[in-house]
Parts: sequence; C-alpha cells; structure tokens
Amino acid sequence: MVSQPSPAHAPRPSECLPAAFLRTTISRRGFAALALGPALAAVSCRSPRPVARGPARFFFVSQGRTAMVNVDGSGLRRFDFTVPDQVTWQPAGFFPDGRRVLYLSMEARRDGPGRSFDEYYTQTPTHLWIHDLDRDSLTEIATRDRKAVFYTPELLLGEGRMLVQVVRNRVGQIFNMNLDGSDAREFTRAGEGLPYGCSLSPDGHRVAFHLASPSGYQIWTSDLEGSHRTLLAGHQDHLYFGPRWSPDGEWLAWQDCHFRQDPGHDWSDICVSRPDGTAQRVLTTGRPQWFAATYGRPGLRGGGSNMIAWTHDGRILFSRALPGTKVPWEYQAERPDTDHYNRDYHPESARGGTEICRLDPRDGGVERLTHADPPAWDCRASESPDGRWIVFCRAKTGRMPGIWVMPAGGGDARRLTDGLGDQGADQPRWLPQG
Repeated sequence: MVSQPSPAHAPRPSECLPAAFLRTTISRRGFAALALGPALAAVSCRSPRPVARGPARFFFVSQGRTAMVNVDGSGLRRFDFTVPDQVTWQPAGFFPDGRRVLYLSMEARRDGPGRSFDEYYTQTPTHLWIHDLDRDSLTEIATRDRKAVFYTPELLLGEGRMLVQVVRNRVGQIFNMNLDGSDAREFTRAGEGLPYGCSLSPDGHRVAFHLASPSGYQIWTSDLEGSHRTLLAGHQDHLYFGPRWSPDGEWLAWQDCHFRQDPGHDWSDICVSRPDGTAQRVLTTGRPQWFAATYGRPGLRGGGSNMIAWTHDGRILFSRALPGTKVPWEYQAERPDTDHYNRDYHPESARGGTEICRLDPRDGGVERLTHADPPAWDCRASESPDGRWIVFCRAKTGRMPGIWVMPAGGGDARRLTDGLGDQGADQPRWLPQG
C-alpha cells in the first residue's frame, strides 16, 4: 500500500497499458463487474433512515431475467420486458425514490465458439433503460451521441447524470454524462487502464473506484469529474478491488487478492483506510474472503466477483472460508482463458465452504452469522436499508445458489427462492425505501 499520494501520481498517457496486457487484465477480472456490479444509489447515508413505505424488498437475477420479492417472501414479481433482440436484463442501479430502476440489457453475445471473450464480448450491443415500478413504464436512455455499442452503467450521480463504462476497441473508459447520453465528459482517460467498481461517498462529492493500471489494480478516489485524484493503494503484486465507503464517509474498505499466488482470484484479504489514504490497515490474515465466487455444475454454472458490504453501524459483511476449504471449480492457470471462466469441475476434491461473517474494523473482531451442516458456499451478503435484515446467496457444491434471508443479528436463516424454474438465483440488491 501507499500513503496519501497526490493527484499527480495518476497514470499518464505515456504509461498506457500495452494492448496484450490490457486484454489479459480485462478477460480475468474486468468484465465480471461491468455487467454485474453492486447496487448503485445516490442516497446520502448521513441523513436519517427513510420511513419505509412497506416491507423491505430486493431484486435478484435468475436465468438472465430479473425478479423482485419482499423480505418475507411475499409479492414475488417477475419482469419480462418484451423488447426486440434483448437477451438478458439486470438492474444496475436505483434512484433514491425507490420507484425507478436503472436497467442494463444485452443483445446476444458476440463471443462464443471460435470467438474469444476478450476480443468479441465488448462488441455485444448493450442498452440502458429506466423502469418506473409504479407506472410500469420502460424508457431507453443514453441514446444521444452514442460512443460505442458497449455501455455499462457504473454509478448514478443524483437525478440527472451518471458514470458509464464505455469500451471501444477493447479500451475501457468511464464517462460522466447526462442520462440521455449527451454532454459526455471523460472521467478517466483512454489507455490508463480499465476503471470500474465505483462507489459514491455518502455526501455525494467523491467517487472511489479501482483501476486496472500498468502497475496492477489500484484504488483511487476523485471528484465527480474524475479530477483531484488520490491514490489509496497500489502494488504490482496485489490486486486491489471494489472500494466501498462506510456509511459515515470516514472510511473506505476494499479487497486485496495476491493474484500471483492465486491466479484464479479465489481469495482475498480486507483492507481499510481513511479517504485521504492514511490509517491504512489489513483487517484479515490468510485471505479468508471468498472473492471469485464460482458454483454450479457442468452445463449449469455461474460466478462473479463477491463483494464486501458495510452495515449501518460501521461493520463489514464478508464470506469467510472454513479451515482447509478448497473450491470445486479449480482455475486452470496453464490453459489459455477463452471463456472468462477457465475452470474444471472437481467436486471429489472440494471441501469446506464459506460462512457470512461480520467484521468490526475497530478491533478486528469477527462474528459468525451463518452456519450450514453440511457446509455450503455463502456469499453476496448485504444489509437492508432499515438495518433489520441480511440477504445472501447460498450454494451447495454442484448446485446454483438460492436467495436466503436472516435477521441482522444472524441465525434463523430461511431460503426464499431457488430462482426461476429452480435454476438458481443470484445478485440480490435491496431497493431504497423511499
């Protein structure tokens, strides 16, 4: 880690990634979060919690479609948007009113047999939409002055603007633009690396993100225009990933993967620092956080970056490995990665699993919240806006995950759904409560 560098340490255009290095970086970790990032919101956590208009509810993704359900399991609603050529849909952000949802849809993927992921995936046309839940209306946005076929939303900046990941010729940038796509301003520069994993500070003035730079994955903060940057963490032997602001805005937390020893990015440590880069600490040892979650069986499999999440009282939810844990999907480091998965299924050698735990940054104390017998793979935990519930995913070895809910204090976990057609449910995201 590095301490409190100035904005002058931002990578210069002359330090651009070589094309081959950039393609490798993107194919291993980059696009896992482009289309399946954490829930986005422009709500300040400094204000009092809003009064709920009804039971807490969350979205989840299943079989390329989106559904919504109340925390008690009632009110299941499936969203089937009949728009030509759109194959998959997923929520990408929520407006503070809890009524409007930012969606990302994708046409049929352009990669596949005979077409490599790193070259053809970002040739897939994507579209951005706003869905009004009360009016059941769907409006396409980001259509003006379109810069590329591949757009993925990163962060809502209040009511009128957003950060969008734009990839042109396998080079990714973030642009700050109006919702209709006009007035797009460079938030990052072409060639300095692939930026994503954005998080908005509670006061709405700063953005934290990671950057796949020539020197590895780094943690940065900036203003809303991408200027006045501060480098918080960066080292060529570390993959720093997914910065998240604490509810009071006083801390940032992120993951640290030792990718040279762990090329599959299976495990990570959890780090924190002040927003200016001071008071940095590694809160865990032995990389206990399940980072690259993978599950399922041949023919029905899935995965994606497993993020940490803050609770309202300033603690961190994460997926802690049981002693001696070994994943069933083993990454093949010596084989070229052509499908952004590159794993072989070995359930006979798998052991252990993961449990949802709550980490206190103040003293390093860890509280176990889930337990399964036999062990399971728990991930993607987050706390409801009212602080009463925690939603998470649980998968048995060889199975796709289901969505589970438990009280915020842990215990009494119950399964809500195994997804559409019992084919798996993933990526639960709480809606703001108005």
